[in-house]
Amino acid sequence: MLSKTSPDMASFPCSRVRSGLCVWPGNRQLCIRKGLVYGFMHLLSIPFKTLRGASRSLRVAEFCSVSNMSSSLQIELVSCLGDNYAYLLHDVDTGTVGVVDPSEAVPIIDALSRRNWNLTYILNTHHHHDHTGGNAELKARYGAKVIGSGIDKDRIPGIDIVLNDGEKWMFAGHEVHVMETPGYTRGHISFYFPGSRAIFTGDTLFSLSCGKLLEGTPEQMLSSLQRIMSLPDDTNIYCGHEYTLIPRMMHFRLMQPM
Repeated sequence: MLSKTSPDMASFPCSRVRSGLCVWPGNRQLCIRKGLVYGFMHLLSIPFKTLRGASRSLRVAEFCSVSNMSSSLQIELVSCLGDNYAYLLHDVDTGTVGVVDPSEAVPIIDALSRRNWNLTYILNTHHHHDHTGGNAELKARYGAKVIGSGIDKDRIPGIDIVLNDGEKWMFAGHEVHVMETPGYTRGHISFYFPGSRAIFTGDTLFSLSCGKLLEGTPEQMLSSLQRIMSLPDDTNIYCGHEYTLIPRMMHFRLMQPM
């Protein structure tokens, strides 16, 4: 069950693993190995679990207000850059604080200062600068440990703790499962908190779409999405960008016969 929402926590859109919705890749992928991508898009037309509160018809996700995902873990969205989402994680019992994918340092520092929190961990889903741009300044300021994929260990600034697929790591008293979710990038990982019913998917999965294929293949992306789909139906999905304000027809056109 969700704990009572704290009034000072941000209201933000999240997604929930849910049967009966189709997720289509962005049209920018169509220039990449078209035959495979069209086949990939057809496979994605299989009902796919995502978008909290969505109906069985394809539409933009409803907004939901979530602060406490369990009795002791708080999750707060921090908006960065133009459309990036970083997430503060706060364990109430121990005071341990983490941030997922800090695009830049200043918004994170401001959010921490307002709550008098000290940063302990920085979790990166992948190496791109718009997800790691705040690493160096935050690490220098707070002494936080940077966590990332072993595949990306040479591309994530300031990495201290290397995690690989299938490994489990403890954030305070919360078990975190590391899931390789390549396709967008070669070393992309997602952080799954089973006890809090939450997964941080970075740029693998968004509302209404998945990430572009910058370093991976359609087969890898499909496998990654299927891994996320296999999680319990009440899993909340926290993605790395807000794209639902883009005109929806861009996505709906992909549903039309070629």
